[in-house]
Amino acid sequence: IGQPVSPPTVGRLLKGLGYSLRVNAKKIEAASNHPERNQQFEYIADQRAEFTRRQRPILSIDSKKKELVGNFKNTGQAWVCEPTAVNVHDFPGDALGRAVPYGVYDLTNNRGFVYLGSSGDTPAFAADAIAAWWQTEGQLTWPTDDHLLLPADAGGSNSCRTRAWKERLQVRVCDRFGLTVTVCHYPTGRSKWNPIERRLFSHISNNWAGVPLRTWDTLLAFIRGTTTAHGLAVHAIFDDGNYPTGQQVTDAEMATLRIEPHAICPQIGVGTGIAARPLHRSRRAELPHRAPALRHDDSSDGYGCTIWTRGIQRVINGCIRSQFTLPRWLRRDNPRRHRRLTSLRNRPIARKFPGMP
Repeated sequence: IGQPVSPPTVGRLLKGLGYSLRVNAKKIEAASNHPERNQQFEYIADQRAEFTRRQRPILSIDSKKKELVGNFKNTGQAWVCEPTAVNVHDFPGDALGRAVPYGVYDLTNNRGFVYLGSSGDTPAFAADAIAAWWQTEGQLTWPTDDHLLLPADAGGSNSCRTRAWKERLQVRVCDRFGLTVTVCHYPTGRSKWNPIERRLFSHISNNWAGVPLRTWDTLLAFIRGTTTAHGLAVHAIFDDGNYPTGQQVTDAEMATLRIEPHAICPQIGVGTGIAARPLHRSRRAELPHRAPALRHDDSSDGYGCTIWTRGIQRVINGCIRSQFTLPRWLRRDNPRRHRRLTSLRNRPIARKFPGMP
């Protein structure tokens, strides 16, 4: 209207109309109206309930925020007499390296495992983290179980659409240890529903809050020292191996994988089962930790023969994982081994327990 007005007057008038300086508020969930969103959560809950009922391991997996190792500012506050002096700028060239933590959280036992790397957060790195957990803790905590449930985010190194993740999981986990893995991906942008975020990663961040992570040993010490009033225990190991990005998996390699998509939202991998492939005779000598292959013959009188064979297989797996010596009659070089197993399978006691695992 052509009248000069000072800035304080404009501010006073705006406040009188209910205006104020505000920042953007993140309140809108992306794709919250997706028709299959709730179905995904319900299916993952059903899978967790089924694995809990069968007393099988449930491992929440994810990669944590990457950290620069050096004299850099770390978010948070710490009780000190004087502020800790750190670098003004966080230049990667001044760092000892970039820490890549990948976490595996055992929901049943409230135990965390962090696989700390210094290279890339790749599918191969994620698969090696799960394999390292099985070697150090899994086969001791779950000696008689060979089926894992992995709730994971939809993106990152364990993305539901990444071929390399499925191929590395097949080769480095399932084939290597004779395991079956069921992977359930949460919907896109729903990582906060992944249990590892609030049950493990949040406590690690609180433990090292306000303290510069100057060395690798300092970083590992804070991770291993993380605990809670509910008894959380965390184990961490460091791997300085190189994990290059850009790994390609061909259609022919994908065709050899033993992948069984579940019926619920198979296009985004809400439920995907990956089983170990049978080993060729030439490869069995390279993997001494694998159990010898037993014949699963079909019996004419029902389930007795097959169920007894599975029971013997579990005995062998338990002996191998516990580093015990197999009995002579179960060794592969014994010519009477198959005849002895056949006689055991045909005993009436094998038919008295149809629910034997």
